[in-house]
Amino acid sequence: MFEIPRKDEYKIIVSGDSISRGVIYDEVKKKYVIVQENYVSLLQNKLKGIVSNTARFGNTILKGFDKMKKDTLQDKPDIVLIEYGGNDCDFNWNEIAEEPDREHNPKTDFRDFETKLKEMILFLRNQKVIPVLTSLPPLHAERYFKWVSQNNPIAESNILKWLGSVTKIYWWQERYNSMIIKVAQETETAWIDIRGAFLQFPDFSHLLCMDGIHPNEEGHQIIADKVLDFIRSGYDVLLKDKTDLSLSY
Repeated sequence: MFEIPRKDEYKIIVSGDSISRGVIYDEVKKKYVIVQENYVSLLQNKLKGIVSNTARFGNTILKGFDKMKKDTLQDKPDIVLIEYGGNDCDFNWNEIAEEPDREHNPKTDFRDFETKLKEMILFLRNQKVIPVLTSLPPLHAERYFKWVSQNNPIAESNILKWLGSVTKIYWWQERYNSMIIKVAQETETAWIDIRGAFLQFPDFSHLLCMDGIHPNEEGHQIIADKVLDFIRSGYDVLLKDKTDLSLSY
């Protein structure tokens, strides 16, 4: 546990990718949109102070690190919530579909991801800011496979040739998730088990959009509830009203 000094207001920065930005796939509009009641906005009304959501669609840890440093130096937050990994572990699936026989690398190398995550934590601590990590929501491998292959039989065949098995998509993302937990434990950094909250459901697919990777509105509620549980566990000085621990409106 970390200690939070008692204050009338706190500044919290959320640094991450499209999940924290609140991006979901709208099946009616057939495009990605930002859902109003995303997990960050759900929490904002419960927390004492300002929550700045600096997360961006497509962010990797390499892209997000520089902005996080700039925002930290400028805003001097008390806490930075760090949510990365989903894009970092991803591949250029179009290139794989076109050339399945050559080597392809993820957007962020596995060891580079570890190094950058540790650098983020060290930077924040040097600025007297509390870092908090989140684990990754699980993806639905079959649904995501269909999404990246765009239901194209040739693309499906070529991507599967390169993968070997559709389940490898889940395994690969799980490696990055395990690295987040490993870094948290090695650096004694607090972390919130978002993945565990999803996996409590025997079929967590109803918490994800049709792309198999972005949490839907219900999924964002699960994330918000899990973050609130974490705050209840010893950091309730962050709450506006300690007697109101519900996220329902």
